[in-house]
Amino acid sequence: MPIIIILIGIFVNITAYLYNKYMKYSAKDLIKLLISREGLTQKKLASIIEEHLGKKYTADGLSRKLNRDTITYKEVALITDILGYEIKVEHK
Repeated sequence: MPIIIILIGIFVNITAYLYNKYMKYSAKDLIKLLISREGLTQKKLASIIEEHLGKKYTADGLSRKLNRDTITYKEVALITDILGYEIKVEHK
C-alpha cells in the first residue's frame, strides 16, 4: 500500500502546481474547482474558514490571495480538509 505524503510547503507562498494524472492546477484553479464541485461560493467558503479559525477571514481576502497567488500551503490544506479532500503526492 502506497504511503500518503502530505506536501510540505517550502516557501511561504504556494508557487508550485498540484499534479493529478492528466493536468496540473494552480492553487487558484484547484480551489475554484473544488468549491464548484461542492456547490459553494468563495463567500460561503470564507465563512466556513472563519468558523474553523475563530478569526476574521473574508471572501475578498480569499479572492485577493488566490488572484495574487499568495495563499499559503496551510490555507490550501485547511480548505481541502474542510471540503472533504486530501492532498496527496504520488511518485510518477
